[in-house]
Amino acid sequence: MRNVNELIGKIGLVPVVAFEDVDSAIPAAKALINGGLPIMEITLRTQAGLPAIKAVKQAYPDMLLGAGTVLSVEQAKAAVDAGAEFIVSPGLNPEVVQWCVDNSVTITPGCVTPTEIEKALSYGLNILKFFPASVYGGVNGCKALYGPYRMVKFVPTGGVSLSNLADFADKPYIHAIGGGWLCKSADVKAGNFDAITKVAKQSIEALLGFEVWHIGINAQTAEDSLAITKMFTEAFGFALKQGNSSNFSGTGVEVNKEMGLGAMGHIAIRTNSIDRAVYYLEQRGYEVDWSTRKGPEDKTIAVYLKSEFGGFAVHLLQK
Repeated sequence: MRNVNELIGKIGLVPVVAFEDVDSAIPAAKALINGGLPIMEITLRTQAGLPAIKAVKQAYPDMLLGAGTVLSVEQAKAAVDAGAEFIVSPGLNPEVVQWCVDNSVTITPGCVTPTEIEKALSYGLNILKFFPASVYGGVNGCKALYGPYRMVKFVPTGGVSLSNLADFADKPYIHAIGGGWLCKSADVKAGNFDAITKVAKQSIEALLGFEVWHIGINAQTAEDSLAITKMFTEAFGFALKQGNSSNFSGTGVEVNKEMGLGAMGHIAIRTNSIDRAVYYLEQRGYEVDWSTRKGPEDKTIAVYLKSEFGGFAVHLLQK
């Protein structure tokens, strides 16, 4: 059995969808998968909710399916029977939460106050829905609650979109981000599934926030490293900063004091989350060399890919 919460955190995005008819569920799921998101929270706001969960699970068994807007134990049971692997509720319903806990079903209850958070913690839950995010302060509301509750992470929904996704993407207290923008009802109704795939891809890139941070040059010795660094500094006026294993000219040029990885050197790519970046890069066919990992046990701050790009080793760097 897969760790549902862990996988949700790695994927980082949860499309929230309300279907008016079952027939549109499978093509919508395919559009999300094509865009790189093998996950969907199908709400029970409509009569098509439960049949849609069942249809998608049969068509795509590996897709991570959740049931949203679950308001009763009966709905939770029916959703799990239909194929849902996680339950999402707008608030904290003690009966629903207790049933899920008793039956080892992942649940993300809505919690926006300290009292609700403490109630959730009493059930052993620390991944919580923050809804509606726009009403309760958005990312700042999550940050304020994270202050006294460092053991908690949030899944904000309601008011999040592609335009403000980046505001949430790099925060340590955001477990994942959910919303209807990832699979708009209007696109589903119109059969505009290419648009859903496009938005999914754009949202993943915004979530990861990849950017080239510096270029690394291999030098044979510490003396050679300093000489090369000084060339960049003298030519372009970049500040020179000497380090233990390398020297920097500005922030964009690093010169190693000995031959490092990569025939030509290395390229550092910063990202909002190394864990999420690793997940998506592996889906794209790139492996990580975990022997190069740097950082404390609970947080990776840098790690190299196994592949070289044009003779350059590539390492991910946590923002």
